[in-house]
Amino acid sequence: MSSRVTKEHRAKSIGLAPEALHPRYALTHCTLYTGSQVLQNHALVVEAATIVDLVPMTELPSDLPRLDGHGWAAAPGFIDLQLNGCGGVMFNDAITAATLDTMHRTNLQSGTTSFLPTLITTSDEAMRDAIALIAEYRHCYPQRVLGVHLEGPYLNPKRGGIHNRAAIRPARGSMISHLSKAGPEVVKLVTLAPEMVAVNHIQQLAQAGILVAAGHTDASFEEALAGFTAGVGMVTHLFNAMSPWQGRSPGMVGAVFSQPDIYAGIIVDGHHVHYGSVGLAQKIKQDRLILVSDATPPVGTTLESFVIGGQQVFYRDGKCVNADGTLGGAALTLIEAVGNCVRQVNIPLAEALRMATRYPARAIGVDRYLGLLAAGYQANITLFDPATFTVKAAIEQGALAWVSADFGQAA
Repeated sequence: MSSRVTKEHRAKSIGLAPEALHPRYALTHCTLYTGSQVLQNHALVVEAATIVDLVPMTELPSDLPRLDGHGWAAAPGFIDLQLNGCGGVMFNDAITAATLDTMHRTNLQSGTTSFLPTLITTSDEAMRDAIALIAEYRHCYPQRVLGVHLEGPYLNPKRGGIHNRAAIRPARGSMISHLSKAGPEVVKLVTLAPEMVAVNHIQQLAQAGILVAAGHTDASFEEALAGFTAGVGMVTHLFNAMSPWQGRSPGMVGAVFSQPDIYAGIIVDGHHVHYGSVGLAQKIKQDRLILVSDATPPVGTTLESFVIGGQQVFYRDGKCVNADGTLGGAALTLIEAVGNCVRQVNIPLAEALRMATRYPARAIGVDRYLGLLAAGYQANITLFDPATFTVKAAIEQGALAWVSADFGQAA
């Protein structure tokens, strides 16, 4: 089908040519936020697509080629577990390799090197097409697209948000089996309302290794806990489109806060969640709180409107809303989310960066090779100005994939 990855596409490079850097080089003159330490006067040694060492500057061989970080901060490439679209495209609208390419190119400009393209409530046919595409695309770019996030269609219509309510439906055994058979290498994350899905379906997905998240849910506290017992391991966009925490009815939010091991994605744009609530969530969830963008087509463009879930959504004053004011995704990047955590919530920069790197990698089981700056890990690196939270360069698989116009200017 036309959405498949063609031979020509396999041969096509993205960004700057790999030869823009030497096969082995050292990234120097930057503060390294490794995910476990903050280091200065150290260098990151990269060979091909892999980090091979992290050493004091005084121990670098004099003849080793160097890439000057110009005094910026360096962190692992960001990992976005919820990305509907960006760069003018929406994954639901065009389930093609070209859409994924556009999303990736746009992501690099804000430091995201790996992501889960997110398919919101749609038909079984579209879900099958997305699964087939992701399986093939990952043969070429396994560290770029880490799998698909299916957000719906097994949701609670009462908390449907911008999703097409006509397409929200009960889970069927045949489709659950199809998702399970595809497995976590392709279907990485499934968002559903646990009170609307049979326990055996949740168990089947979880036993297949797929991360199951609760979202767009009106579950009671007790129903939420039952979902966690069945295999739900995360919640999608904490606080949004879920039963709230109230004194007599703790709901899904209260249930999440009661379970230390449950992960929670959160949209830190100042529109979806009050910054005070972000701070509270961070104190409670700690290393289980994950930054997500929930981004939509306006990111990286000048678009003023787009269509999602069959509804027109307008991008105004930094937020995306339909005609009746319902939020329809976000116009957020992960570097902006990190900046908001630091400046608005007073979360230390090192921790905010882990919320966009180490914690999402661990949640979806890729933390053996992504999410840290350490020997043996993939050389996906974001260089940014920690004063302004602007990305200056993105290194993907050891090669410069994107640089800003002022990258060569010292901080």
